[in-house]
Amino acid sequence: MIDCFTYETAHLFGDALASQFRLRHKVFVEKQQWGVPNWRGMEYDQYDTPAAVYCVWRDDDAVVRGVARLAPTTIPYMIKDLWPELVTNGELPASPDIWESTRLGIDHDLPKPLRRRILSELILAYMEASLRYQVKGLIGIGYEWCWEHSFNRQGWPVRRLGPNKEIDGLSSYVGLLPVSHAHLHNLRAATGIHSPVLRTADDILYQGVAAE
Repeated sequence: MIDCFTYETAHLFGDALASQFRLRHKVFVEKQQWGVPNWRGMEYDQYDTPAAVYCVWRDDDAVVRGVARLAPTTIPYMIKDLWPELVTNGELPASPDIWESTRLGIDHDLPKPLRRRILSELILAYMEASLRYQVKGLIGIGYEWCWEHSFNRQGWPVRRLGPNKEIDGLSSYVGLLPVSHAHLHNLRAATGIHSPVLRTADDILYQGVAAE
């Protein structure tokens, strides 16, 4: 199950907001040595705003072990600010129905089969959350091997938006992922996960009302 929340709804998910910042520090600062802002073992950046939507996978102790972030392209976003030259196939998005996906990360200390399961659930969460927010496409920058193995091979074809660039020593590019129920069906078939993975604040509030 993937918990999906914003700053506004994070209080319904306990320590999930702070826990995902701690996982990001472990993945991106400690493991990948990114020179990004951090404080007291938590990683953050200027795109952690009230508009950001967080999708997190938590273990039985409610500790975040997988994380991803989404945000609309109508506000400042990473690709536009840092790598605009990598979008040459069309204009940089600035639309309420095109969002940016960033900070996809999984705890590297977990067993490989579990990491694969978490990745599959996070990718499904991207799609399910996008459909809930009426998003038509996700833009992101990713390693070439990640686009191929994590998305293309699972039935979610990425459309390249520009040239390659070496990031962290690996060939990377900006891609656009189309959002649709048909692609969700393909993802479910490829991952073998046929039930919804997403839990939002609305789900929690509805369960609370239903129990009364």
